[in-house]
Amino acid sequence: MTHPNTALWLPKPGAPFEVGPAPYTPPAAGEVVVRVRAVAVNPIDGLPGFLYRLALPWLAFPAVVGSDVAGEVVETGPGVTRLRPGDRVLGHAFGVDASRNRPAESAFQHYAVLLEHMTSPVPGSLPLPQAAVLPLALSTAATGLFQPDHLGLALPGAGPAERGETVLVWGASTSVGTNAVQLARNAGYRVLATSSPHNFDLVRSLGAAHAVDRNSPTAVAELLDLIGDGPLAGTLAIGAGSLRRTVPVAARATGSGRIASARPAVLTRVPGWLARWRGVRVSSIWGGTLKDNEVGPAVYTGFLPAALASGAYRAAPDALVVGHGLAAVPDALRELRKGVSARKLVVTL
Repeated sequence: MTHPNTALWLPKPGAPFEVGPAPYTPPAAGEVVVRVRAVAVNPIDGLPGFLYRLALPWLAFPAVVGSDVAGEVVETGPGVTRLRPGDRVLGHAFGVDASRNRPAESAFQHYAVLLEHMTSPVPGSLPLPQAAVLPLALSTAATGLFQPDHLGLALPGAGPAERGETVLVWGASTSVGTNAVQLARNAGYRVLATSSPHNFDLVRSLGAAHAVDRNSPTAVAELLDLIGDGPLAGTLAIGAGSLRRTVPVAARATGSGRIASARPAVLTRVPGWLARWRGVRVSSIWGGTLKDNEVGPAVYTGFLPAALASGAYRAAPDALVVGHGLAAVPDALRELRKGVSARKLVVTL
């Protein structure tokens, strides 16, 4: 089975994107091909040339990038029984990951190859543009919360028992944060969140027990009062400046002194080293590692399909559709660099 394919190519680091023909790649064992209907954009997709070499030194050019996919399955590879052609799905595309590193597996094209165990059915009630906001942010949050090399928390499930432990999500109204709040809550943890006050209702609606102004000079003291004598199971730190505020909380609260940071490792190395002197361990999340361990399938096949269908999990934050067609993706990336709050920019295809 073949289909004419078109992709948004990045010829070399720092070069303008170009729309052009791309090969249709059939799925191998454990893979599916998805007709992409919507993609979301992320900061890593539009890095300046020198930062591409710093963040993704292995990336082969010309490249196709993009991680967030929603669309319909058109073909399944050997051994795939959970998904069928015609199924509406969302999935994390891993074309820029070091272990995959091929254009066929990236999002910004009409036909993308996805790993079956990192793909989830989408219920009919969920529009595909809204579904596209999930994959990279969901994977990043899940990696930080559940992998043993980060916080190592219990996995989410249906009707979880209350664990009597607290998880702190600093930056809860971000794409990663909105997913972290929901994942931690669906794993039975009490969630404390920080955000700007105008996003308090959002993070509470996703399951946070309390919200604290992240810009408040008393935020650390407020969080410590809310944690009280109960154990802190771990902290997810999202956004610039988050380690400076979360290390004092993790150092003084009872329980885990572990912080999983969504900032790149190069930016957390020195703060992480300094935090050790306060008994705090800081790790830096790479949102692609869960595909290679039990966390990926536990979230994308064991938890998410039923949770989306039942309403126990929301595709958040809200999608803002800013264009149609591959040629609109560079404009979306330029808009993203201006700053977006509690929304994710989406392009339909």
